[in-house]
Amino acid sequence: MSIFDQLGQRPPAAELLDWRFVDFDDSENRIRVSFDGHHRFTNPSGFLQGGFLCAMLDEAMGCVITASTSASLFPTTISLSVDFIRPARPGRIFGEGRITSMGKTVAFIEGKLFDEQDRLLARSTASSKLVPLDPSWIRPSPA
Repeated sequence: MSIFDQLGQRPPAAELLDWRFVDFDDSENRIRVSFDGHHRFTNPSGFLQGGFLCAMLDEAMGCVITASTSASLFPTTISLSVDFIRPARPGRIFGEGRITSMGKTVAFIEGKLFDEQDRLLARSTASSKLVPLDPSWIRPSPA
């Protein structure tokens, strides 16, 4: 069972992106998740709009903090820089988040998105303020 199974219902943003836990490597502070790059997220060219890719990267990078701290800390993004490598088509998108440095109040994180053929779509770096997770923020899973 992962820490995400214990946190209750997925938040609305994770529901919209159809966020799914894949695996977590605590020795490398790296998480893998996946998203549904839904057709509704496309621009007129038929590729996924960059804002949705940013949201996926932000989710992947935030999740690695949650997993590595056993949900004791919640990351709030301070800055986010994204490089779009290739256009993303609708389909399953795989995200990876990795902590590069973490102090008591700020963490630095890297993120990457891949398509189903394991081609790099986008990469990012971010800094996040670390806030103690308030248990009242957790929405219980439906019974």
